[in-house]
Amino acid sequence: MVKVENISKAFKKVQAVNNVSFHAEKGELFGIIGPDGAGKTTLFRIMTTLTIPDNGTVFINNRSIFNDYMEIRKNIGYMPGKFALYQDLTVEENLNFFASVFNTTIEENYHLIKGIYSHIAPFKDRKAGKLSGGMKQKLALSCALIHKPEVLFLDEPTTGVDPVSRKEFWDMLYELKNMGITIIVSTPYMDEASRCDRIALIKNGAFIDVDTPKNIINNFDKTLISLKADNMRLLLKDVRKCRQIQSAFAFGAEIHAIVDNSKSIEHVNIHLQNLNHKNIEIYKIAPNIEDCYIWSR
Repeated sequence: MVKVENISKAFKKVQAVNNVSFHAEKGELFGIIGPDGAGKTTLFRIMTTLTIPDNGTVFINNRSIFNDYMEIRKNIGYMPGKFALYQDLTVEENLNFFASVFNTTIEENYHLIKGIYSHIAPFKDRKAGKLSGGMKQKLALSCALIHKPEVLFLDEPTTGVDPVSRKEFWDMLYELKNMGITIIVSTPYMDEASRCDRIALIKNGAFIDVDTPKNIINNFDKTLISLKADNMRLLLKDVRKCRQIQSAFAFGAEIHAIVDNSKSIEHVNIHLQNLNHKNIEIYKIAPNIEDCYIWSR
Protein backbone atom coordinates (compact mmCIF):
# COMPACT_ATOMS: atom_id res chain seq x y z
CA MET A 1 0.00 0.00 0.00
CA VAL A 2 2.89 2.37 0.81
CA LYS A 3 6.29 1.97 -0.85
CA VAL A 4 9.13 4.38 -0.08
CA GLU A 5 12.25 4.04 -2.20
CA ASN A 6 15.58 5.72 -1.35
CA ILE A 7 14.10 9.02 -0.19
CA SER A 8 16.52 11.83 0.69
CA LYS A 9 15.90 15.48 1.53
CA ALA A 10 18.29 18.21 2.66
CA PHE A 11 17.70 21.77 3.78
CA LYS A 12 20.92 23.65 3.03
CA LYS A 13 23.54 21.79 5.11
CA VAL A 14 21.04 19.76 7.15
CA GLN A 15 20.32 16.25 5.83
CA ALA A 16 16.77 15.84 7.14
CA VAL A 17 16.08 12.47 5.47
CA ASN A 18 18.89 10.21 4.30
CA ASN A 19 18.21 7.37 1.83
CA VAL A 20 15.09 5.99 3.55
CA SER A 21 13.27 2.94 2.16
CA PHE A 22 10.41 0.84 3.57
CA HIS A 23 7.00 -0.54 2.69
CA ALA A 24 3.71 -0.94 4.54
CA GLU A 25 1.04 -3.46 3.63
CA LYS A 26 -2.71 -2.89 3.49
CA GLY A 27 -4.15 -2.83 7.00
CA GLU A 28 -0.73 -2.58 8.66
CA LEU A 29 -0.01 -0.26 11.58
CA PHE A 30 3.55 0.92 10.87
CA GLY A 31 5.37 3.10 13.38
CA ILE A 32 8.28 5.49 12.79
CA ILE A 33 10.02 5.93 16.13
CA GLY A 34 12.51 8.64 16.97
CA PRO A 35 13.08 11.87 18.91
CA ASP A 36 12.42 15.43 17.76
CA GLY A 37 14.69 16.41 14.89
CA ALA A 38 15.19 12.85 13.65
CA GLY A 39 13.49 13.55 10.31
CA LYS A 40 9.98 12.18 10.92
CA THR A 41 7.99 15.25 9.89
CA THR A 42 10.00 15.83 6.70
CA LEU A 43 9.44 12.21 5.71
CA PHE A 44 5.70 12.54 6.37
CA ARG A 45 5.48 15.70 4.30
CA ILE A 46 7.16 13.87 1.41
CA MET A 47 4.85 10.86 1.69
CA THR A 48 1.78 13.11 1.70
CA THR A 49 2.95 15.04 -1.42
CA LEU A 50 3.57 18.31 0.46
CA THR A 51 7.36 18.30 -0.03
CA ILE A 52 9.38 17.14 -3.03
CA PRO A 53 12.33 14.86 -2.20
CA ASP A 54 15.82 15.50 -3.55
CA ASN A 55 16.13 11.82 -4.46
CA GLY A 56 13.95 8.74 -4.49
CA THR A 57 10.21 8.30 -4.83
CA VAL A 58 7.07 7.15 -3.01
CA PHE A 59 4.14 5.07 -4.24
CA ILE A 60 0.78 5.08 -2.48
CA ASN A 61 -1.30 2.13 -3.71
CA ASN A 62 0.86 2.08 -6.88
CA ARG A 63 0.39 5.83 -7.46
CA SER A 64 3.53 7.97 -7.77
CA ILE A 65 3.90 11.14 -5.71
CA PHE A 66 5.31 12.79 -8.84
CA ASN A 67 2.76 11.71 -11.45
CA ASP A 68 -0.39 11.06 -9.44
CA TYR A 69 -0.17 13.44 -6.50
CA MET A 70 -3.69 14.86 -6.97
CA GLU A 71 -5.19 11.38 -6.92
CA ILE A 72 -3.07 10.46 -3.89
CA ARG A 73 -4.37 13.46 -1.97
CA LYS A 74 -7.95 12.28 -2.50
CA ASN A 75 -7.16 8.89 -0.99
CA ILE A 76 -5.03 9.65 2.06
CA GLY A 77 -5.70 11.22 5.42
CA TYR A 78 -3.04 13.38 7.04
CA MET A 79 -2.88 14.55 10.63
CA PRO A 80 0.12 16.84 11.15
CA GLY A 81 1.88 17.13 14.48
CA LYS A 82 0.59 20.65 15.06
CA PHE A 83 -3.18 21.11 15.41
CA ALA A 84 -4.15 22.52 12.02
CA LEU A 85 -7.95 22.73 12.06
CA TYR A 86 -9.93 25.96 12.07
CA GLN A 87 -9.94 27.01 15.70
CA ASP A 88 -12.74 29.56 15.28
CA LEU A 89 -15.10 26.90 13.85
CA THR A 90 -17.03 24.50 16.03
CA VAL A 91 -16.39 20.76 16.11
CA GLU A 92 -19.35 20.10 13.82
CA GLU A 93 -18.45 22.94 11.46
CA ASN A 94 -14.90 21.60 11.06
CA LEU A 95 -16.20 18.11 10.25
CA ASN A 96 -18.74 19.43 7.76
CA PHE A 97 -16.11 21.60 6.08
CA PHE A 98 -13.60 18.79 5.57
CA ALA A 99 -16.35 16.46 4.36
CA SER A 100 -17.44 19.03 1.78
CA VAL A 101 -13.85 19.48 0.54
CA PHE A 102 -13.90 15.81 -0.51
CA ASN A 103 -17.47 15.94 -1.84
CA THR A 104 -18.85 13.71 0.88
CA THR A 105 -20.89 14.09 4.06
CA ILE A 106 -20.52 13.14 7.70
CA GLU A 107 -23.46 10.76 7.34
CA GLU A 108 -21.93 8.90 4.38
CA ASN A 109 -18.79 7.85 6.25
CA TYR A 110 -20.05 8.09 9.81
CA HIS A 111 -19.21 4.42 10.42
CA LEU A 112 -15.51 5.34 10.21
CA ILE A 113 -15.63 7.99 12.91
CA LYS A 114 -18.49 6.68 15.07
CA GLY A 115 -16.25 5.42 17.86
CA ILE A 116 -14.15 8.59 17.84
CA TYR A 117 -17.02 11.04 17.45
CA SER A 118 -18.83 9.61 20.46
CA HIS A 119 -16.09 11.18 22.61
CA ILE A 120 -16.44 14.65 21.09
CA ALA A 121 -20.18 14.73 20.29
CA PRO A 122 -21.03 16.42 23.63
CA PHE A 123 -18.79 19.32 22.51
CA LYS A 124 -20.03 19.54 18.89
CA ASP A 125 -21.01 23.21 19.32
CA ARG A 126 -17.75 24.20 21.01
CA LYS A 127 -15.09 26.00 18.98
CA ALA A 128 -12.11 23.79 18.17
CA GLY A 129 -9.69 26.23 19.78
CA LYS A 130 -11.43 25.75 23.13
CA LEU A 131 -11.06 21.95 23.20
CA SER A 132 -8.60 20.09 25.43
CA GLY A 133 -5.51 18.53 23.84
CA GLY A 134 -7.03 15.06 23.74
CA MET A 135 -10.29 16.30 22.22
CA LYS A 136 -8.40 18.28 19.58
CA GLN A 137 -6.58 15.12 18.53
CA LYS A 138 -9.85 13.17 18.28
CA LEU A 139 -11.38 15.93 16.16
CA ALA A 140 -8.31 16.06 13.91
CA LEU A 141 -8.44 12.28 13.46
CA SER A 142 -12.14 12.47 12.59
CA CYS A 143 -11.47 15.14 9.97
CA ALA A 144 -8.64 13.05 8.48
CA LEU A 145 -10.99 10.05 8.19
CA ILE A 146 -14.18 11.70 6.97
CA HIS A 147 -13.45 11.02 3.27
CA LYS A 148 -12.65 7.31 3.79
CA PRO A 149 -8.89 7.32 3.03
CA GLU A 150 -6.91 4.26 1.99
CA VAL A 151 -3.90 5.33 4.06
CA LEU A 152 -3.80 7.40 7.22
CA PHE A 153 -0.64 9.39 8.03
CA LEU A 154 -0.38 10.52 11.66
CA ASP A 155 2.61 12.65 12.61
CA GLU A 156 3.16 12.49 16.39
CA PRO A 157 -0.59 12.35 17.14
CA THR A 158 -0.21 11.83 20.90
CA THR A 159 2.47 14.43 21.68
CA GLY A 160 1.37 16.60 24.59
CA VAL A 161 -1.69 14.44 25.30
CA ASP A 162 -2.42 12.98 28.74
CA PRO A 163 -1.86 9.22 29.32
CA VAL A 164 -5.58 8.35 29.34
CA SER A 165 -6.18 10.13 26.03
CA ARG A 166 -3.09 8.46 24.56
CA LYS A 167 -4.49 5.03 25.40
CA GLU A 168 -7.90 5.95 23.98
CA PHE A 169 -6.26 7.22 20.80
CA TRP A 170 -4.34 3.98 20.23
CA ASP A 171 -7.49 1.95 20.89
CA MET A 172 -9.11 3.96 18.09
CA LEU A 173 -6.20 3.21 15.77
CA TYR A 174 -6.66 -0.53 16.37
CA GLU A 175 -10.30 -0.21 15.34
CA LEU A 176 -9.31 1.60 12.14
CA LYS A 177 -6.63 -1.00 11.40
CA ASN A 178 -9.26 -3.73 11.74
CA MET A 179 -11.28 -1.90 9.08
CA GLY A 180 -8.40 -2.43 6.65
CA ILE A 181 -6.99 1.11 6.75
CA THR A 182 -3.20 1.30 6.48
CA ILE A 183 -1.78 3.54 9.21
CA ILE A 184 1.64 5.18 9.23
CA VAL A 185 2.25 6.82 12.60
CA SER A 186 5.26 8.59 14.05
CA THR A 187 5.99 9.09 17.73
CA PRO A 188 8.84 10.15 20.02
CA TYR A 189 7.42 7.89 22.75
CA MET A 190 9.37 4.65 22.73
CA ASP A 191 6.71 2.84 24.77
CA GLU A 192 4.24 3.29 21.90
CA ALA A 193 6.45 1.23 19.58
CA SER A 194 5.10 -2.04 21.00
CA ARG A 195 1.62 -1.06 19.81
CA CYS A 196 2.67 -1.22 16.14
CA ASP A 197 2.83 -4.24 13.82
CA ARG A 198 6.26 -3.14 12.61
CA ILE A 199 8.44 -0.16 13.39
CA ALA A 200 11.32 1.78 11.93
CA LEU A 201 13.85 3.40 14.27
CA ILE A 202 14.96 6.70 12.76
CA LYS A 203 18.09 8.59 13.80
CA ASN A 204 19.64 11.63 12.05
CA GLY A 205 17.32 11.18 9.08
CA ALA A 206 18.16 7.52 8.45
CA PHE A 207 16.43 4.27 9.37
CA ILE A 208 18.68 2.19 11.63
CA ASP A 209 16.33 -0.79 11.95
CA VAL A 210 13.00 -1.93 10.50
CA ASP A 211 11.26 -4.96 12.01
CA THR A 212 8.61 -6.01 14.49
CA PRO A 213 9.14 -4.60 18.01
CA LYS A 214 9.63 -8.15 19.30
CA ASN A 215 12.32 -8.98 16.74
CA ILE A 216 14.20 -5.74 17.35
CA ILE A 217 14.35 -6.53 21.07
CA ASN A 218 15.27 -10.18 20.46
CA ASN A 219 18.13 -9.13 18.18
CA PHE A 220 19.70 -6.92 20.86
CA ASP A 221 23.10 -8.62 21.28
CA LYS A 222 24.60 -6.69 24.20
CA THR A 223 24.67 -7.43 27.94
CA LEU A 224 22.50 -4.85 29.67
CA ILE A 225 22.41 -4.11 33.39
CA SER A 226 20.42 -1.85 35.70
CA LEU A 227 22.07 0.05 38.55
CA LYS A 228 20.84 2.00 41.58
CA ALA A 229 22.48 3.51 44.67
CA ASP A 230 21.86 6.28 47.18
CA ASN A 231 23.65 9.00 45.22
CA MET A 232 22.36 8.53 41.67
CA ARG A 233 24.09 11.59 40.21
CA LEU A 234 27.50 10.49 41.42
CA LEU A 235 26.69 6.90 40.51
CA LEU A 236 26.31 7.69 36.81
CA LYS A 237 29.62 9.55 36.81
CA ASP A 238 31.46 6.68 38.52
CA VAL A 239 29.78 3.97 36.43
CA ARG A 240 31.03 5.60 33.24
CA LYS A 241 34.59 5.47 34.62
CA CYS A 242 34.42 1.71 35.19
CA ARG A 243 36.49 -0.15 32.59
CA GLN A 244 33.91 -2.97 32.28
CA ILE A 245 31.23 -0.46 31.27
CA GLN A 246 30.98 0.27 27.55
CA SER A 247 28.26 2.92 27.85
CA ALA A 248 25.73 4.13 30.43
CA PHE A 249 22.67 6.40 30.50
CA ALA A 250 20.11 7.50 33.08
CA PHE A 251 16.72 5.83 32.68
CA GLY A 252 14.28 7.46 35.09
CA ALA A 253 15.10 6.29 38.61
CA GLU A 254 17.85 3.90 37.47
CA ILE A 255 20.85 3.64 35.18
CA HIS A 256 21.09 1.30 32.22
CA ALA A 257 24.57 0.27 31.14
CA ILE A 258 26.25 -2.04 28.66
CA VAL A 259 28.91 -4.31 30.14
CA ASP A 260 31.48 -6.58 28.48
CA ASN A 261 29.69 -9.76 29.60
CA SER A 262 27.68 -11.22 32.49
CA LYS A 263 30.86 -11.88 34.49
CA SER A 264 31.55 -8.13 34.51
CA ILE A 265 28.66 -7.43 36.86
CA GLU A 266 30.61 -8.45 39.96
CA HIS A 267 33.59 -6.34 38.87
CA VAL A 268 31.30 -3.31 38.49
CA ASN A 269 29.83 -3.96 41.94
CA ILE A 270 33.29 -4.12 43.55
CA HIS A 271 34.32 -0.94 41.71
CA LEU A 272 31.33 0.95 43.13
CA GLN A 273 31.83 -0.43 46.64
CA ASN A 274 35.45 0.75 46.57
CA LEU A 275 34.11 4.22 45.76
CA ASN A 276 31.91 4.05 48.90
CA HIS A 277 28.53 3.90 47.16
CA LYS A 278 25.78 2.74 49.50
CA ASN A 279 22.79 0.44 48.90
CA ILE A 280 23.99 -0.66 45.50
CA GLU A 281 21.51 -2.56 43.34
CA ILE A 282 22.91 -4.12 40.19
CA TYR A 283 21.45 -6.87 37.99
CA LYS A 284 21.09 -7.98 34.39
CA ILE A 285 17.92 -6.86 32.59
CA ALA A 286 16.13 -7.45 29.30
CA PRO A 287 16.19 -4.47 26.90
CA ASN A 288 13.23 -2.38 25.82
CA ILE A 289 12.82 -0.44 22.56
CA GLU A 290 14.44 2.64 24.08
CA ASP A 291 17.55 0.62 24.94
CA CYS A 292 17.66 -0.76 21.41
CA TYR A 293 17.38 2.77 20.02
CA ILE A 294 20.08 4.31 22.23
CA TRP A 295 22.62 1.56 21.56
CA SER A 296 21.77 1.06 17.90
CA ARG A 297 24.47 1.32 15.29
